[in-house]
Amino acid sequence: MYIAIEGAIGVGKTTLSRLLSSRFQADLLLEVFEENPFLADFYADREAYAFQTQIFFLLSRYHQQQEVATALSSENNLIADYTFEKDALFARLNLDGDELDTYFSVHNALADKLPLPDLIVFLQAETSVLMQRIAHRDRPYERNMDPEYIRNLNDAYESFYSSEYAGPPILRINTNQLNYVANEEDLDWVETRIRQTLKLGPYQTQFFNQA
Repeated sequence: MYIAIEGAIGVGKTTLSRLLSSRFQADLLLEVFEENPFLADFYADREAYAFQTQIFFLLSRYHQQQEVATALSSENNLIADYTFEKDALFARLNLDGDELDTYFSVHNALADKLPLPDLIVFLQAETSVLMQRIAHRDRPYERNMDPEYIRNLNDAYESFYSSEYAGPPILRINTNQLNYVANEEDLDWVETRIRQTLKLGPYQTQFFNQA
């Protein structure tokens, strides 16, 4: 079983992935982003550093995704806090013209070689909530995060995972009122929704009253 957790910056992907990994006895694949040498410069000047940032992420994420095939071939469950598709979503937001064309010539050649998740859990939240969570975790390179960029990213995710999306199954979860770190019932509810979607027992139907 391969589950990927997706959503905009600050929505809680990594936190939920860590919590669910023990629930599903799954290996954990976490996105490596702090190694990107262009990231801090990108947030300071997105136009100047967008291409370098995206290409580094593309190749880094592709290298990481090799672990997916290894885990699945050993019959282990796997939970990831991102999808390879995510990279293209960011590229469309940050690049244009020849840079975007160059990016996709590389992306499309790599994407065909990677296994797809059995389920994508798409975490949603209002932009104001995302900004609060970003401020709370206080990563140095995110301290001057532009709310407009987060709003555009949030809209891009909603558009990408619209009713026209043709990839793996999507489970949408609104996290505005959820705190699965402090409230175990919230985590139980998320786990239950995933189990029902994948038809994995056992799950408790009473939790669905919270939907």
